[in-house]
Amino acid sequence: PLNSGTTMEVETSPLAQVAAMGGLELVMPEAYASGPCGDLLNSGRPVVNFDLTGESVDLPTMTGSTYSAMTFSGQVPGPTLRVTQGDVVHMTLTIPGDEVTQHGNDMHASRMSSKPYMGAVKIGETGEYCFIAEVPGVFKYHCSGVD
Repeated sequence: PLNSGTTMEVETSPLAQVAAMGGLELVMPEAYASGPCGDLLNSGRPVVNFDLTGESVDLPTMTGSTYSAMTFSGQVPGPTLRVTQGDVVHMTLTIPGDEVTQHGNDMHASRMSSKPYMGAVKIGETGEYCFIAEVPGVFKYHCSGVD
């Protein structure tokens, strides 16, 4: 209630809030992959290749038993990728033919979903996506896109 005894209606949907702030402007359209990586890989920027393998491994527990874990290149956590701001990151994920589970990959530094570009990488196949490392920081990556 306001001092005058009336109530003020407030639109709380996220789209309405964005519209009330003047909308969104995509300030780095080149940072978003579109289909094949060709345009970014041939952009003249330095390219950092990050090649991962999606593997299921049995990891030991403190009780002496094991549990099956999805890993990137057999590591938990996965390998570290270090790039310089402005580099093109070329992410590839290969699933070996003897793997029992398909994998995916999503890297928060890309500020996009990799699912439309890589999605679930099927057993015996390789997927890829590219982006420009525009935002400095430390970011995680994880399995995604597996249906």
